[in-house]
Amino acid sequence: MNIRLTNAGKRFNRDWIFRNFNHTFEAGKRYAITGPNGSGKSTLLQVIAANMQLSEGAVEYDKSGLSFLKESSARISEYFHSEIAIAAPYLEIVEEMTAIEFLEFHISFKPFISSVSIHNAVELIGLKHAAGKQIRFYSSGMKQRVKLAQAVFSDVPVLLLDEPCTNLDAAGYKLYNNLVEQYCHEKLVIVSSNDINEYNFCEERINIMQYK
Repeated sequence: MNIRLTNAGKRFNRDWIFRNFNHTFEAGKRYAITGPNGSGKSTLLQVIAANMQLSEGAVEYDKSGLSFLKESSARISEYFHSEIAIAAPYLEIVEEMTAIEFLEFHISFKPFISSVSIHNAVELIGLKHAAGKQIRFYSSGMKQRVKLAQAVFSDVPVLLLDEPCTNLDAAGYKLYNNLVEQYCHEKLVIVSSNDINEYNFCEERINIMQYK
């Protein structure tokens, strides 16, 4: 899937977060959206994810030669939510569930890739020992690993990662890079971050400060 933004701009009240953003994110490639804290990286990622509407311009999703404008139909937006997985520190997970229960709930509406089962996923992220515990008893780093699992292993063409290594230690960073390398070859991957260790594998880097 390709995602194209044309003359895209987003503002809150009178403050423009970004303007005149023109870019095509191509299927199978890896991109980084960089910039300082508070510069609008997450806002742009939320627009790409069809979770937030633009103030001007358009977002276009192109899959198998069929193009759709996000603004043209709420139904189309809902369709592309099923094509996109996202991991971000501000996204909630159901902490009353165990990791197994949460991932079972997740795959009921967004299945995993065929080579990874739920139990395999828990083992791959290093949480086999805690698979039966409620997530509320997890450390912040363990919770972030669960968020990465539900995004990386989802069988979708687009993976969006917003500060994906938040709360992770050195072993977590290594795990993150291994997951992207092994399971995201054919996906369009977009990383929003100001930490080069989170996006050093990206082929193209876009500084959002150029669109102020």
